[in-house]
Amino acid sequence: MNFRFHPDAEIEFNHAIDYYEECQNHLGLEFAQEVYATIHRIIDFPHAWQPMTAKTRRCLTNRFPFSVIYQHVNKEIIIIALMHQNQKPFYWKDRS
Repeated sequence: MNFRFHPDAEIEFNHAIDYYEECQNHLGLEFAQEVYATIHRIIDFPHAWQPMTAKTRRCLTNRFPFSVIYQHVNKEIIIIALMHQNQKPFYWKDRS
C-alpha cells in the first residue's frame, strides 16, 4: 500500500522537523523516523486506529505529542494532517 501527504500536512511535517532540529541536533531526524514508523503501522493496520470522522482516522506517535490524521482511499493512505496534540482538534477538517 502506498501513502502520500496532503500538501498542508507535508508543510506541517517539515515545520515540526525544523522545530525539533532547532531544539537539539538530530532530534528532527528522530521525529521524522517516528512519524514514518507511525505511517508504517497505519499501512499495516489501516482500520485499527481511532476514527475522527466517517472517513478519517487518527494514529498517535509513540514518542512525540503528534497524531497522524489520515484517510484510507482505494488502497492508498492519505496523510491529511500531522497534528500536535495541543492544537484545535479539527483544524484540518476542510482538507479532506
